Amino acid sequence: MIDQTTTTTSEPTSPVMRTSATLSAAEVAAYWAERRNYLKQLRTSPELKQQYRNAVLAYLLRRLLWSFGFFPVALAFWLPLVFASFNPVVMVGNLMPMLQSFLDANPEVQATTISNLTLAWLSIGLFFLVFDLILTPFKSPYQYEADVHMRSWELLNQDKLADKV
Repeated sequence: MIDQTTTTTSEPTSPVMRTSATLSAAEVAAYWAERRNYLKQLRTSPELKQQYRNAVLAYLLRRLLWSFGFFPVALAFWLPLVFASFNPVVMVGNLMPMLQSFLDANPEVQATTISNLTLAWLSIGLFFLVFDLILTPFKSPYQYEADVHMRSWELLNQDKLADKV
């Protein structure tokens, strides 16, 4: 029968905790209770609220600029360059007839072409935005502050926890 009061783990419960130790459920509960209480205290801080809002806005702006600004533009130049075997003269030579036919076309065809290019740009941007949001999640200033506090809490309580183990 497995003792449910202790947990043996090869991974630490936090960045500073022991490398490989037996922790009681009470110690782990105390850690998470302290973290929860500290996060409640942090949420009342107006400076951190402002920092959180700024961090969210900067994160979203950065993701949107990368996804709708850099990637579609880079692909628009990179793919024709690859198809032209990295020869810009060939690339321009291939693109000039298409540009000339676009300029000579009637306004309805031009509007359809611009509409299709806009739709392609938005599709590529949305594709990269979804994966960018998944691959680079938002890092909250609250969590960072709580991590710093919990490291110091662990160091202060390390002697007490070590005596129990």
